[in-house]
Amino acid sequence: MLQDHIFATPADAEPKRIGGRRAKVLGNIYVSSTQKISLTRFTTAHIEGVWRGVDIVARERKYLDKLKAASLEESREYLLKQIAKGDPFFVAIGSKEVVGWCDIQRRTGIASHVGLLNIAIVPGFRSQGIGRKLLLAVLDEAKTTGFVRIELWAHSDNARAIALYEKVGFVRESLLRATGVIDGEFIDSVVMAIIDADNAARA
Repeated sequence: MLQDHIFATPADAEPKRIGGRRAKVLGNIYVSSTQKISLTRFTTAHIEGVWRGVDIVARERKYLDKLKAASLEESREYLLKQIAKGDPFFVAIGSKEVVGWCDIQRRTGIASHVGLLNIAIVPGFRSQGIGRKLLLAVLDEAKTTGFVRIELWAHSDNARAIALYEKVGFVRESLLRATGVIDGEFIDSVVMAIIDADNAARA
């Protein structure tokens, strides 16, 4: 699998300028006078870009629960299943490349109202508002598709990411100790969640 818990990369600052009527969800993010980042729903055209991005972020050995991406073939199979499910999944495109992504995976059985959120931004495109816009995009779609609870995991030392999640409404629920190990060091994880009260009332 590409994602097991949370793609927790550093949090983003507000973008300098937002274009489009539904700027909180879609539209363009202008991170400089020459560079434009667009947000769009994930399609088959983005599979290789997401796969490359996962590998880049994983090899930083800081944010993910893996140290390299799965093979392109394995990743393609997994991502095609994600498309078929129709769960919220958005990508950020800059310089014709995938530079960030965010998705929510719906759980099954008695937890089918619950989604697991994953997000990552590749280095060089952080602290530009991209992560926040991706979060708002998937949360907006999650609301319209009936999700009640969205949860995520983040490494406990990723303070900037955790601060961003809190700003958009996530609440810390627990600290799980020694959930991973990188370069001989154990990593703790923070579990966070957001509840959609309106969808809960309609459930």
